[in-house]
Amino acid sequence: MIVRILTAGLLLVGASASAGRAQDPDAGHRLAEKWCVNCHVVAPGQERATSTGAPSFRDIAAQKSMTPMALRVFLQTPHDRMPDLHLSHDEIDDLSAYIVGLRDPGKS
Repeated sequence: MIVRILTAGLLLVGASASAGRAQDPDAGHRLAEKWCVNCHVVAPGQERATSTGAPSFRDIAAQKSMTPMALRVFLQTPHDRMPDLHLSHDEIDDLSAYIVGLRDPGKS
């Protein structure tokens, strides 16, 4: 019983520590320019990516179902056409904040 209580407490402390960190869309943009730019159009001024078929970040953001949580799940799940970048939780939060920030405010 004590082990269960301690385990639950540690999980709550860990969850609250990451939940207390503010997402940084600027860090997400830098991360996208480093890792994602070859396959995706990641910024409004970018004309094209070297790979075809990958949606632009603006198109991803425009999907109503694309929430920060949906992006988190997607980025933590292996996909055939996307490399596993081994992003940290903070990097995923930052990248998600950047992508969602590209959404047209009139389409939220």
